[in-house]
Amino acid sequence: MVEQGGRKKLFNGNWVFIRGVPSMKFLPEEGPPEVAFAGRSNVGKSSLINALVGRKGLARTSNTPGRTQELNFFVPDGYSGAMDDLPPMALVDMPGYGFAEAPKAQVDAWTRLVFSYLRGRSTLKRVYLLIDSRHGIKKNDADVLDLLDKAAVSYQIVLTKTDKIKKPALEKLLADTQVAIAKRPAAYPQLLATSSEKGEGIEELRTAIETCIRQ
Repeated sequence: MVEQGGRKKLFNGNWVFIRGVPSMKFLPEEGPPEVAFAGRSNVGKSSLINALVGRKGLARTSNTPGRTQELNFFVPDGYSGAMDDLPPMALVDMPGYGFAEAPKAQVDAWTRLVFSYLRGRSTLKRVYLLIDSRHGIKKNDADVLDLLDKAAVSYQIVLTKTDKIKKPALEKLLADTQVAIAKRPAAYPQLLATSSEKGEGIEELRTAIETCIRQ
């Protein structure tokens, strides 16, 4: 594993947006290992990605549910992209789900895109599924867990906004969530608890990602 200084250099370097992917034909060629972030709209996905790389404006945040409608790819800057000069990893911001405002046809199209990406991307190492700690796993989260299990893609639960609930409630949520994923075949057993606003759990998430991409 890279030492903490290496993690800081990797995640706090100058990360850049390289591509938005509305359909599979626009995917970049497979190269560096990828980790993807999924979650309900307004779960705090963009804020978490920004906190992870130490930049406020990399991933766009919005009060409008469903703002991210593509697979958005981010990499550290300073690499040409040639096979002998690939970045060490890529972050993928997946479309949010679970909002009623989008037309069904649009939601279905996003679902097909996401499932195709999950099933067909050999460089995808893990999906980090974000769960709002104020609500726990809801029906549409469970549906996504089913999708990930079906696609046989390793995923890890990341609780967000943990500063919004009290410690006893967080401890109960962690225990309940552990039970909920215990028999799911693709679930990584360790849970992560984070607060983008307070910076809590961010270093643990960085460590988990570093470990994952080097396995």
